[in-house]
Amino acid sequence: MKNMNQMMKQMKKMQAQMAKAQEELGSKEVEGTAGGGVVKVRMNGHKEILAVEIAPEAVDPEDVEMLQDMVTAAFNEAMKKVDELMANDLGKLTGGMKIPGLF
Repeated sequence: MKNMNQMMKQMKKMQAQMAKAQEELGSKEVEGTAGGGVVKVRMNGHKEILAVEIAPEAVDPEDVEMLQDMVTAAFNEAMKKVDELMANDLGKLTGGMKIPGLF
């Protein structure tokens, strides 16, 4: 019974640490780029887009599809970076265990 109480305390402590780490992710930012940096997407650790920057030279009315592709690529790169950030920050707390729904 003593082990069970100790394990419950550890679980509560870990839960509090995880909540704090997830909250801190919101203040971290990543940037995804495409087209040599002419399209940039900034995103926070909660996967919320903070800004999309498109350089004027990326805008070609004759080739809107390329611009769409660059925005998509920049967004996907930013998402990948957030996933890596989450895995790194939260992985420290879980000891590398993959917890479903967390990553």
